[in-house]
Amino acid sequence: MDTALEVVTPGPLSTVQDLGRHGLGALGVGHAGAADVPALRLANRLLGNAESAAAIEVTFGGLEVVAHGGMAVTLTGAPCPLTVDSRVHGPYGVVWVPDGATLRLGPPSTGLRSYLAARGGIEVPPVLGSRSTDVLSGVGPEPLAAGDRLPVGRAATTYPCVDVVPVQPPEGGDVTLRVVDGPRADWFTPAGRAALLSDAYEVTADSNRVGMRLSGPPLERARDDELPSEGMVCGALQVPPSGQPTLFLADHPVTGGYPVIAVVVAADVPLAAQVRPGQRILFRRVPSPTPDPVPTPGAPDE
Repeated sequence: MDTALEVVTPGPLSTVQDLGRHGLGALGVGHAGAADVPALRLANRLLGNAESAAAIEVTFGGLEVVAHGGMAVTLTGAPCPLTVDSRVHGPYGVVWVPDGATLRLGPPSTGLRSYLAARGGIEVPPVLGSRSTDVLSGVGPEPLAAGDRLPVGRAATTYPCVDVVPVQPPEGGDVTLRVVDGPRADWFTPAGRAALLSDAYEVTADSNRVGMRLSGPPLERARDDELPSEGMVCGALQVPPSGQPTLFLADHPVTGGYPVIAVVVAADVPLAAQVRPGQRILFRRVPSPTPDPVPTPGAPDE
């Protein structure tokens, strides 16, 4: 019998995610992939999977699945109450799910996104080299729905000797994110740039894997002319005419036409992905990294 997870209830939003699609931005295809990459990598390491294996990204719990064939699973990211046929298990450890058993996730105590991984990985058909769902472009598998059957791949021969790992759960209060100056920081007045770093911005309910709309003091622009569309990156803080910034996440568009005042450093993007609507974000500026010098062709080595 083939091993699989059958979806009974998907919760608010559950999608299949891996490490995303690389190198296709010039074709208009975004990166997508897990919003909290370290949580996905940890889940796969706990099970002996390749870190790139696909898992289920669950937004605010509510997922219910039935196992067809016994399998080992784990839960990382936002710590949800996890039960297997009503038996309670904790996150960040390996759990055995017998054939025919029902696994349920409640809402997490802190954080927003959890990762349910199975030993062997979720093996839905890849699209453009990835099994990730991109909710903006529609590339990849559809968000999970009742009745979906997710095949689980063949397990690796080795198994980590780990039962549970100590993990700091996502923060529940104000969250501080480090930023560097964006490519259009000079489009904002000194007061606008100062406001971003001195005031807290609340995450609104109008947020998803594409980006988080923030509410706080408007960021005053020094220029009112139009900006031609230019490339966007994960972590970019784009500011529309309202002055309220949007923080782009995993499924962000590949281009945008509003100025980017700052960019969240890559190491802090997973923290942003776990912030719930109603929480507040504080931004702290750090120096931009100095690029390595480009060698002059034909110059002697120093």
